Amino acid sequence: MTKAELISAVAEKSDLTKKDSEKAVSAVISAITETLVAGDRVSLVGFGTFEVKNRSARNGINPRTKEPMPIPASKLPAFKAGKALKEAVSGK
Repeated sequence: MTKAELISAVAEKSDLTKKDSEKAVSAVISAITETLVAGDRVSLVGFGTFEVKNRSARNGINPRTKEPMPIPASKLPAFKAGKALKEAVSGK
């Protein structure tokens, strides 16, 4: 599902116009992004949790030259599905 398809689905299920649905979907995405950038987590009960995971620095291998190279530490967004979402997807 693309963002446009999501906006259409939200419009259909909520009786909002596509323009209002686009604003709502964009606002939710923006709020989640801003919260993660601030280092906090977003928990949506029954759906899941968005959070920032810290990846430590490590040594890797350059695939072209086969030489060892350092990979710096980084932060990555992560999503952990909630119980209700897992059950809905698995069909239980």
